[in-house]
Amino acid sequence: MLGVASGMFGTLAYWKKQSLMSDALSHAALPGVVIAFMIMNEKNLFLLILGAAMSALLGAWFIHAIKSSTRIKEDAAMGIILSVFFGAGIVLLSIVNRTGGGNQSGLDTFIFGQAASMVRSDVYTMAGLAVAIILLIVIAFKEWKLYLFDPNFAKGLGLSSSTMNVLYVFGLVTTIVIGIQAVGVILMAALLIIPAVSARYWTHSFKVMMILAAIFGGLSGALGTFVSAQGTGWPTGPFIVLAASVFFIVSLVFGKEKGLLVERVEFKNQQRKAIAQNELPGVLKEGDH
Repeated sequence: MLGVASGMFGTLAYWKKQSLMSDALSHAALPGVVIAFMIMNEKNLFLLILGAAMSALLGAWFIHAIKSSTRIKEDAAMGIILSVFFGAGIVLLSIVNRTGGGNQSGLDTFIFGQAASMVRSDVYTMAGLAVAIILLIVIAFKEWKLYLFDPNFAKGLGLSSSTMNVLYVFGLVTTIVIGIQAVGVILMAALLIIPAVSARYWTHSFKVMMILAAIFGGLSGALGTFVSAQGTGWPTGPFIVLAASVFFIVSLVFGKEKGLLVERVEFKNQQRKAIAQNELPGVLKEGDH
């Protein structure tokens, strides 16, 4: 369910040309996780997700503030926020671990993800929020298309771009924070980006791309989680990313839209046509004689 939601929202981020935003916000979520744990002194997933969401939203606000009030470009602002927030998260995590109880809490599994450390209530929380994300995209699919591809027409219809921007940021943050325990803050961005990019190699249709990204994301999550469960202490995030990478490599080579194999075949066909056209005058000339 997390993989499906990530694939679908990653498609929105891909067309909005904000793939780096998901990376920045996933790293920005780490300090919020640790601070929530320090305040409550317990590993309650809902509270940790709440802390992660607040931290990620603060990171998104800083990115917007830097971009709108300085000459710094958006990608540079994302890089700054990513580094600063993740650095702060690591420092706080080290402090928690030294106080005793931090390691036992399994808090450091938020770095690379560990699905095995989740309990039933964690799974229910994650699944419920993932379903909410999927419904947000499915119910308002036409509005998302207008928001991404024709904002002026959307404005003419009375669709507020600022409202859609807020929904986009909240949806992106929610998708990131519900996956950080299973996948980890570092690799959660990969689960958002890779399925969408893989799907792009198969179609030009936005709707089909979103469906394919959901399938790739869902299968990557299921395969990665299954493999990581086969060994003790195997982190889930890296296996999920490796599974997603398999789909990407297959798409890169065999994808019917600009896949390497298709491009090679098209190049060879064009090369044969060019050679045939160059030889044709010679053939006619020979016939005239």
